[in-house]
Amino acid sequence: MVATEHPPPGRLRTWMLEGLSDMGRHGGHPGPHAAPEPPHQGQRWYRVMCLTGVDYFSTLGYQPGIAALAAGLLSPIATIVLVVVTLAGALPVYRRVAQESPHGEGSIAMLERLLSFWQGKLFVLTLLGFAATDFLITITLSAADASTHLVENPHLTGVLHSHQMLITLFLVALLGAVFLKGFLEAIGVAVALVGTYLALNLVVVITGLWHVVTAEHLVADWTSALTTEHGNVLAMIGVSLLVFPKLALGLSGFETGVAVMPHVRGDDGDTEEHPTGRIRDTRKLLTTAALIMSGFLITTSFITTVLIPEKEFKTGGQANGRALAYLAHEYLGSGFGTVYDASTIAILWFAGASAMAGLLNLMPRYLPRYGMAPHWARAVRPMVIVFTLIAFLVTWIFDADVNAQGGAYATGVLVLISSAAIAVTIAAHKAGQRNWTIAFGVISVVFLYTTVANVIERPDGVKIGACFIAGIILISLLSRLARSFELRVTSVTLDPLAERFVRDMAHRRIRLIANKPGPRDKAEYRDKIEQIRADNELPEQEDFIFVEVTVTDPSEFEAGLTVHGEVLHNRYRVLTLESASIPNALAALLLHIRDTTGCIPHIYFEWTEGNPLANFLRFFLFGQGEVAPVTREVLREAEPDRARRPRVHTG
Repeated sequence: MVATEHPPPGRLRTWMLEGLSDMGRHGGHPGPHAAPEPPHQGQRWYRVMCLTGVDYFSTLGYQPGIAALAAGLLSPIATIVLVVVTLAGALPVYRRVAQESPHGEGSIAMLERLLSFWQGKLFVLTLLGFAATDFLITITLSAADASTHLVENPHLTGVLHSHQMLITLFLVALLGAVFLKGFLEAIGVAVALVGTYLALNLVVVITGLWHVVTAEHLVADWTSALTTEHGNVLAMIGVSLLVFPKLALGLSGFETGVAVMPHVRGDDGDTEEHPTGRIRDTRKLLTTAALIMSGFLITTSFITTVLIPEKEFKTGGQANGRALAYLAHEYLGSGFGTVYDASTIAILWFAGASAMAGLLNLMPRYLPRYGMAPHWARAVRPMVIVFTLIAFLVTWIFDADVNAQGGAYATGVLVLISSAAIAVTIAAHKAGQRNWTIAFGVISVVFLYTTVANVIERPDGVKIGACFIAGIILISLLSRLARSFELRVTSVTLDPLAERFVRDMAHRRIRLIANKPGPRDKAEYRDKIEQIRADNELPEQEDFIFVEVTVTDPSEFEAGLTVHGEVLHNRYRVLTLESASIPNALAALLLHIRDTTGCIPHIYFEWTEGNPLANFLRFFLFGQGEVAPVTREVLREAEPDRARRPRVHTG
């Protein structure tokens, strides 16, 4: 609210914070998770689907190998269980999320609306921790698998095989460098990558199925070994249900699918309040992507299980982390295999770019609004450096191993899907839709079971997630503490009566009394005025306006103020307002009065009794406490010129 002069920043600081002032209060980085665009600038849903596809479909690069390691000969049956859960569980959930959250905020925003106060913020921070796990592991796992396809290529394996860690780190660094320079994700590039990749995979699948059909003994050998190992069909299904959580990477595309909604064109008559066409087309996007992926998951798990020897899936094997590439080289030659490797490396790298863009839009959507991130967190480049360094650390911890990162990735994916299922269950219950409430409740139970089973089986995922959560909460609380004395008010609006009160006093000294409302009877205001006059030795003719702030949700950080005027007992003028913090609201009102009238207002307080530390904690957590000194401190930070600063009096 106050313009102050600052020395010109250095060139490095200017470059690092470039675009910060243009990003807005909820800015972010353009990409698949970017802020909504006007409908006429959107794209057809099938093109936008490819933005989901660079994340979702790229998992074919490693999913069949992970499924074979997890389920062995049961991999095709366990994959069918995964597909059933995808089509009957995750797909209906996210079709409902698209309806409830049509601007790309996703399930986190849905749950945020259901919860308030600090428990709501902490819950959102926890989900952000798992979302960060999901996106960051997408970057590191995709880079690791891309390097696997590179070093295992027959033309390069002897040259690069011992340098996979360095190649992975280089790919992560290259991703960060591209974003530091400035990255505008083009839907056209995603369409080309996804179209090429799916076409190549289709060739591999058809070739693999042809070899299975023409060599009849392969299926017979597989079914015989399956029966010998597991017995009857019911036992196979039971074991498949138990190992299914290990295959949860195949569910990775749904959260991204909702996040890309702002890019969907929809209908010409769509509005931001009622984007009917966008919701319909996003549902088409989600359904089509799920059907395509389901088909590929079933067929690829079948041909890789039947055609590839079990030993090749294990660490050091030629199919480890690259089962389909192994088949491409084995049955279609090294030329086609090399093209397949190049396509896989490209789409995996682009999946990392999609995840980085998602991080750069997810964090600024919440943390700065909560006051839980420093001002520079709204800028792209500092956040790119932070995320790149964390990706380096994660890559080093997991030794650039695709299989080792699968548990952490699956945990992030499953937590987000479980939260989405719970969110739509609550939404259906609030809408009075009993049948949908029961259906979504059952789906929630399935995903919660899957999440718990995955955590028990592979606790490294929740450990990594817990580290992100602890880091986000710690940094967020420290940032909130450091920013406690910011003005934290985006605008101040006075209703006509409030404006009249201020205008009537503008020709003389404006004196306000901060009052904590009690019964609001005549005696309360009379006694308050007498006490303020006595404590400050003011003459009888001095006039006052009372200011009363009601604390709403103290966990909120910034918002606009609306000030209402009223006359009580035909005598006392009172300004009432609601805010998350009493001192910040009072400081903002004082500065607004100064700027609109040209007069320096005075405000009078009573000292609050109690321990200073306890009072500060009450202010930090509940928006009240020792109001007078905190109001003065907020004013001091907002207005460094003492001569222009509103006066604070205590008695």
